[in-house]
Amino acid sequence: MAEATEQSEPRRPSSGGRVVISVDAMGSDHGPSAIVDGIAKSADKNPDISFIVHGQKDELTRLIARKGDLLERCEIRDAQGVVTMDDKPSQVIRNAKGTSMLSAVDSVRAGDASVAVSCGNTGALMALSMIRLRKLPGVNRPAIACLWPSRNVQKFNVMLDCGADIRADAPDLLQYALMGAAYARNGLDVERPRIGLLNVGTEEHKGSAELRQAHELIQDAQETGNFEYIGFVEGGDLPSDKVDVIVTDGFTGNVALKTGEGTAKLVGEFMRAAFNNSILSKFAALLALTSLRRLQKRIDPRRVNGGVFLGLNGMVVKSHGSADATGVSAAIKLAFRLAQSGFQDRLAERVAKAAASVEDKPPPVEEAAS
Repeated sequence: MAEATEQSEPRRPSSGGRVVISVDAMGSDHGPSAIVDGIAKSADKNPDISFIVHGQKDELTRLIARKGDLLERCEIRDAQGVVTMDDKPSQVIRNAKGTSMLSAVDSVRAGDASVAVSCGNTGALMALSMIRLRKLPGVNRPAIACLWPSRNVQKFNVMLDCGADIRADAPDLLQYALMGAAYARNGLDVERPRIGLLNVGTEEHKGSAELRQAHELIQDAQETGNFEYIGFVEGGDLPSDKVDVIVTDGFTGNVALKTGEGTAKLVGEFMRAAFNNSILSKFAALLALTSLRRLQKRIDPRRVNGGVFLGLNGMVVKSHGSADATGVSAAIKLAFRLAQSGFQDRLAERVAKAAASVEDKPPPVEEAAS
């Protein structure tokens, strides 16, 4: 696939007041039926969304036609090619023409849709998004932001980067702080987000030279970025009410994310085993059924499904490949909320102001972490 020429800003979609969501229907582990079911759930809950659905047209027409009047709110764009989870990003870039993933991203690039949603290969989706949408001015490395269950009033913290790039320099971490703050304001309604920089300790002398330089840059950008910087935080602070946004590099963020998901799954399995251990434990589970259901809903990963690609000249939401209809609907809901809030314009403005106002500082002397 030839690399796209630079463009200033995607055209704004015009849809009679509705928000148009572009959906890659072929990237799910469960096939297009799960995607269509998720679209139907979203359509039932929100009359202000319409969809451009990308994939194999005959199959999608048949699936969508089963959902009552959903067909009236969907434009189906034929794309016979499918990007699989095993495809390498470099291969996808060369052979993306005709795939549902490329078609979904190009709808945002053309201004036909406000946001693209895909359950497909994360690396391929980021690579295509960067090539077709380009980076925002002032952004060196885009980031993936995810929601982490927390004790905060909004019930979630934002963490980024969760795997878009394995490394990040001090200016990159500053950009992550600005983008994470904008996401928290528009996605979680946090008026003045509290930013924490993930480190091996909270003392200012700990961590690498890049982290200590980022610490100073983020601290100096508080007023420009309209956030409160609380300094270094540790792994135990990820689910706390101490911060609203956790900033880290993609390698650390992705390890933390996968560790958290694995731990939550293990705890759930232990709880099921404990309640099934005896007649008395089953009776106790029955008595606690309402509380258990409330807990399950609170930590259900399907309800917080959707990593947002930040720093691009257009919005992309990455849903889990294993997402069912509830998960797909949650990703679409997130995409709608960000589009409706004008998140993209506000993010671009914040990043541009920070790039113009923050001066480069010399890195501090390297010290070993302790």
